[in-house]
Amino acid sequence: MPATLTFDPVLVERLVGALERLETLLPAAPAEPDWERYRAFRWKRWGQRGYLQPVKHPHRLRLADLQRIDHQKMALDLNLRQFLAGRPCNNALLWGARGTGKSSLIKALFNEYADGGLRLIEVDKRDLIDLPDIVDPLYDRPERFLLYCDDLSFEADDASYKALKAMLDGSISAAPDNVLLCATSNRRHLLPEYQRENQDARIVEGELHHGEAVEEKISLSERFGLWLSFHPFSQDDYLSIVTHWLDQLGWPNGMDAVTREEALRWALQRGARSGRVAWQFARDWVGRYTL
Repeated sequence: MPATLTFDPVLVERLVGALERLETLLPAAPAEPDWERYRAFRWKRWGQRGYLQPVKHPHRLRLADLQRIDHQKMALDLNLRQFLAGRPCNNALLWGARGTGKSSLIKALFNEYADGGLRLIEVDKRDLIDLPDIVDPLYDRPERFLLYCDDLSFEADDASYKALKAMLDGSISAAPDNVLLCATSNRRHLLPEYQRENQDARIVEGELHHGEAVEEKISLSERFGLWLSFHPFSQDDYLSIVTHWLDQLGWPNGMDAVTREEALRWALQRGARSGRVAWQFARDWVGRYTL
């Protein structure tokens, strides 16, 4: 006769109570993305997996607020309209000086076309290794997805660098037609460049041939079909952007002599003339003198 198992009811009750308390500490399983209710999402890690977290309050930037980057606005807007119409288009790399409107341009264009079926998915650099898991569920969706990667920079042995390279052009699996990648970086080639690497370059029959290290770095940025460069603003550009933001924030005196002098001093203290610096000055100036 097999032995009969008996349980101490007090021990069982304690175990059940412990499991119930433990369950309250565990995160809830992520829900499926609600593409109708939300327009923007952020890829987040959850244990060994990831999920799309809705962004409930996206940044409400307008294209009209982006000053002195008209060429970049027109080029990216045209590329995005081609994408939304199902026409051929290119993944885009926006590179250049900090604070000059690279990420703001992507956000503003997303706001411009969100009501027309465009959805934005923001992916952090360290999570690019999850790109196959992110895009696979999007193949059969009717929406168009803007995959947004901000402030990219890599080391050569970075696993996320290789994942991005494969998705752009190099994987046996084709990227979905309804996914467009837009990335921003302060580096044109996304990787650090060293003087010693240029010493490997050589001239062959009058043509310049880079060394293997430089070729490897160029190969990633070349997989973006659209390059848009952003350069530091001139003094006149900077002051024009300050004037725009002062007007938007309700400053009644415009760009008078005192405001102009303080705006230039503000930029000098920060060592840069950029749209971001202009916005920060306008907020400080209007906030202080309308308190």
